[in-house]
Amino acid sequence: MITSVLVANRGEIACRVFRTCHELGIHTVAVHSDADEGARHTRLADSCVRLPGATPAETYLRADLLVKAALDAGADAVHPGYGFLSENADFARAVTDAGLTWIGPPPEAIEAMASKTRAKELMGITSLTSVTADDLPVLVKAAAGGGGRGMRVVRHLDDLDGELTAARAEARSAFGDDEVFIEPYVEGGRHVEVQLLADAHGTVWVLGTRDCSLQRRHQKVIEEAPAPGLSPGLTASLYEMAERAARVTGYTGAGTVEFLVADGRAHFLEMNTRLQVEHPVTEAVFGVDLVAFQIKVAEGGPLEPAPPAPCGHAVEARLYAEDPAAGWAPQTGTLHRLDVPGVRLDTGYTDGDPVGVHYDAMLAKAVAHAPTRAEAVRRLAGALERAAVHGPVTNRDLLVRSLRHPEFAGGHLDTGFYERHLDALTEPAADPYAPLAAALADAHGRSRFGGFRNLPSQPQTKRYRTEPDGTEHEVRYHHTRTGPAADGVQVVRADPGLVVLEVGGVRRKFDIARYGDRVYVNGTALTALPRFPDPTARIEPGSLLAPMPGTVVRIADGLAEGDRVEPGQPLLWLEAMKMEHKITAPSAGTLTSLPVRTGQQVEVGTLLAVVTD
Repeated sequence: MITSVLVANRGEIACRVFRTCHELGIHTVAVHSDADEGARHTRLADSCVRLPGATPAETYLRADLLVKAALDAGADAVHPGYGFLSENADFARAVTDAGLTWIGPPPEAIEAMASKTRAKELMGITSLTSVTADDLPVLVKAAAGGGGRGMRVVRHLDDLDGELTAARAEARSAFGDDEVFIEPYVEGGRHVEVQLLADAHGTVWVLGTRDCSLQRRHQKVIEEAPAPGLSPGLTASLYEMAERAARVTGYTGAGTVEFLVADGRAHFLEMNTRLQVEHPVTEAVFGVDLVAFQIKVAEGGPLEPAPPAPCGHAVEARLYAEDPAAGWAPQTGTLHRLDVPGVRLDTGYTDGDPVGVHYDAMLAKAVAHAPTRAEAVRRLAGALERAAVHGPVTNRDLLVRSLRHPEFAGGHLDTGFYERHLDALTEPAADPYAPLAAALADAHGRSRFGGFRNLPSQPQTKRYRTEPDGTEHEVRYHHTRTGPAADGVQVVRADPGLVVLEVGGVRRKFDIARYGDRVYVNGTALTALPRFPDPTARIEPGSLLAPMPGTVVRIADGLAEGDRVEPGQPLLWLEAMKMEHKITAPSAGTLTSLPVRTGQQVEVGTLLAVVTD
């Protein structure tokens, strides 16, 4: 029997595994990098071990340190979570060679499927060895790992070498393996996967399908179970191929087989030999705890001959600290508050935690379950709309709009959803009364007597900027004997934390939260601006500023100050949250300044380059 589990991971998945372990009465051990000291997963664990590392990202890739930590802490089992070394056969062997129980599939099964190139060979599929213009578009893909890292769509042959280089660098950073391969890119397909659970006694459970088609940068954003709209014949085919993948590898534990579905046919993509990020939707539909079953299988326990019957529909949305309208740029800062009412919330954060630059941008997963798909989608959209997410800019509004989009609501899904609809889904839509509510709450909090004067006076004026679109607002209000007043609006109540306005006979409540100069009014984020802007503030034309904190990982080959550049020409690459972000020339001109160097850490707003027209 397993008595103590070390989770060789961090963040949300470590917290998720700890929750089940505590319910089972199993001692838990966390590991952490220096950047993660004090993170939520270290606080939830019964004990924790610091992992030394050259960089925070590399820390969780040291198999020797992870095994030593398990032994030092007295753990008798290791759960790998997802990402990092979760699909590394050498790590699995190192764990078992140390006399510990590996909560995952056998190393041989991992080797058979962890490399996407070898997995395709096993399933009778070959990758492209050379590319011509007739083969385009193609997909460059990391052979190891997952999560969309090390993946690039190439539509122009001239871009192939650069995208291969970028994919290798990203894969090396995320997985410690820079092997990539090339396959045809299928336009307009759906990403459908099948959840498996197998024991060491020959039983394989097929736990339904999931649709994960809504993706950005090849990373999933919204997932659901079961996948809607599949014919019985196609579903049966998916089940058969998934079960065959498990049986030919001698698989045990939880695993997922992924497919691209197009024109009524299923194309095998890969098998993830680990627990998936989106596993909660399957848990909700089948009423199971997949982590508990992973532990049971690792202990040698048998599964029942058949899985539980599915019930209802579940939808999951990933809440990311990112700005979708700015190329999905990751965001950092303090997460002051995170509250999503009425649904399951899996997260690695608590209020007040910092969101750093070193790891994935996902803050939480919100999951809704209901008897029907329409009810589950409505419940999740409503919960996210009412959520309090105070801190870095997030994709919360995008999630709500995506869930309510007619295509998604109708079950018309494919991986090109955001390519078609991103602009419309990210149009600014701040509440027009939010700035006034913020001003009234601020005025009450600053003045004990409300600022009333016997003589008529000029209106009070305050300025705010809506985040993240940058729209500026100026609001005016008066102080009266009965409290503040504004034209066209009846102020029913104005407290620091709550403002009630009556507009056209309808009363509306505005919850107010303030953190320094940032004000949150219901779902709208505002920055309070000085009454008189600084007339000396000026940015040199053509300046390229860092859109996020990160590391300069590459500068374009041979690029130097004085060079002529063209619009869209890559100048340098920033790495943030384990993803590379290309910085390009905004227009034709001369590169008059390139003040950064490879390896340099930069903050938001750091000058990266200047292109003079």
